[in-house]
Amino acid sequence: MNKRKITIGCLTALALSMTSTVALAEVIKFHHDLPDTSAQHKGAVKFKELVEAASNGAYEVEIYANNALGDDVEVAQQMQFGAVQAAPIPTAKLANFSPSLQLIDLPFLFPSVEATYALLDSEEVGGTMLKSLEASGFVGAKFWESGFKQLTCNHLISKPEDYVGRNVRVMESPLLIAQFEALGATAIPVAFSETYTALQQGVVECQENPIVSINSMKFYEVQDYMMLSNHGYIGTAFIFSKVWFDAQAPEMQDMLMTAAQEAGDYQRDVSAEDNGRLLQEIRDAGTTEVVEMTAEQLSLFAEAMQPVHEKFADRIGSDLLEAAYAEIEAFSK
Repeated sequence: MNKRKITIGCLTALALSMTSTVALAEVIKFHHDLPDTSAQHKGAVKFKELVEAASNGAYEVEIYANNALGDDVEVAQQMQFGAVQAAPIPTAKLANFSPSLQLIDLPFLFPSVEATYALLDSEEVGGTMLKSLEASGFVGAKFWESGFKQLTCNHLISKPEDYVGRNVRVMESPLLIAQFEALGATAIPVAFSETYTALQQGVVECQENPIVSINSMKFYEVQDYMMLSNHGYIGTAFIFSKVWFDAQAPEMQDMLMTAAQEAGDYQRDVSAEDNGRLLQEIRDAGTTEVVEMTAEQLSLFAEAMQPVHEKFADRIGSDLLEAAYAEIEAFSK
């Protein structure tokens, strides 16, 4: 009987010890808006691995893919009071918190992937934009990506005039609305999760998104043409909740920032690797014709959309925009 009591006592003590240890692990809720097959999710998994290993289990990262905690704007609001701790959120969705981030959404700003990364990783431009988020309750760590945007439509788009009178789905962004209005189209904000149905039912005829989104959301099933344009770029700002981040020990803050940055580099690599495969899957589906736009065609679109740069220069910050132009030019040389 005494042995039995001793054994039960030991097991109870062990269970209490294990419970205590588990309780010490602080949960980091990690939100993103894409499926668990995406490069974004793989980047999230890398962040989880890095944080949990570097903290020796002090943190447990819980990943909520595909808007499980709400859409990007709703989650950003939750982050302001610490209910969600980390997320890569499209910069267009954060423009209401920091207008300078609209720079990344300007059409035909980035001439190449390499120039894009150089600008976003620069202290003068990328660092300034991330720093600007602090006033709204976020700590910016790194720009992740969804990638360059392509055009899809139920009509072949060969020149800017082909958009006149078309209804085009856009994110809720004044700049993106202005981008298509410059082409004579009607820009209609539609939630990302509702875009497939809106295209299917003819509420909108066209949309823009990176290849990963066109593939994962199967927009190609309800669009006749896909024009490879690289006309815009969707960057996602990896942000922490500032009220939560500021409460962490300095050494943990450094570790979290490093993990977000390393995971971001990994996420970009996976994104680049995935693009070719995902585009081939769209071609193989046979439901949409993939069209390679020529340099001459793209030049006409860039000229038609240039007024958007001028219209939003003051909101973005003229000095920041000029610095971005200078950095891109220097990199291109």
